Amino acid sequence: MSRPIHFEIQADDLERAKAFYAEVFGWTFEDYGQFTGSPYWGVVTGAEDSPGINGGLLPRPAPAPGPGQGTNAAVLTMGVEDFDATAARIEAAGGVVALPKMALTGMAWQGYFLDTEGNTFGIHQPDENAA
Repeated sequence: MSRPIHFEIQADDLERAKAFYAEVFGWTFEDYGQFTGSPYWGVVTGAEDSPGINGGLLPRPAPAPGPGQGTNAAVLTMGVEDFDATAARIEAAGGVVALPKMALTGMAWQGYFLDTEGNTFGIHQPDENAA
């Protein structure tokens, strides 16, 4: 069974978003841009020995919906043991690739999909040999 292991928040202004979440929730941030090849901040939401998950903060890839146009939400990522097998199950169940499998060099394989309702979610297979 795959569980949520990571969330992502998209932002128009990364520094403003970091300041907001640090002030409101006490979250801290680590620069993961060397793994992603683009601006990406790891979000640390608490101690490793307490319940919860950590996440990421990244530039918004498209304009945010305007007021009254629906939810502008965070993206949840599930940890998986086999990226390719999980991707095949997603597509067989009616899901669609949103962003194809990519290497987070030296860390993992990551990809994004749309579920049957149009919601974006990610899958993540740890692999230190990803390149």
